Amino acid sequence: MINRKEQIEQTAISLFRTQGFAATSMRTLAQSLGMEAASIYAHIRSKEEILQKVCFRLADDFFTGFKNAVNKPGTVTEKLQAAIAEHVQVITENLAAATVFQTEWRHLSDPYLGQMIQLQAQYEAGFRELLITGQTNGEFELTDAHLTARALLASLNGIARWYNPEGKLTPTEIAANFSQLFLRGLIKDQISNS
Repeated sequence: MINRKEQIEQTAISLFRTQGFAATSMRTLAQSLGMEAASIYAHIRSKEEILQKVCFRLADDFFTGFKNAVNKPGTVTEKLQAAIAEHVQVITENLAAATVFQTEWRHLSDPYLGQMIQLQAQYEAGFRELLITGQTNGEFELTDAHLTARALLASLNGIARWYNPEGKLTPTEIAANFSQLFLRGLIKDQISNS
């Protein structure tokens, strides 16, 4: 059983995902829950409060996954593969929230918008530093770490738009495929299929 606040959050996430944050009113949210519009304020202050919670929770999950990946023993190649797998896991385990996070974060107001932009830059920088480390130690061959990190993250984030839990590929298989696609372009020697 979930409590009323969690029910409101889940319903809001579903509405934000299907019709967008801007088009979702508190009245629409209340109607979807079978509540009076006025009574919903006993549980939340605003729809942006829900968006803030979703965005910052997902950001924390992405950072935790990346930290777990880079702190594992192994080569930079293995750390990058682990970081890709962690990113895919966050998206596929929280598909509706991840979609909202990636498409609606721009509706945050300051100071939350500025904080989110800063977090996104820090997260991308983590991938960029991993790529540069791999280049420095001779594992990777790349011409532009900024472009490579952005291309990788844009591709990974796109998973939220097409992933189907009942689809052909599991999250583990998706991560392995992304690793092969990107690492083939980075690694000087042929990569393994592991």
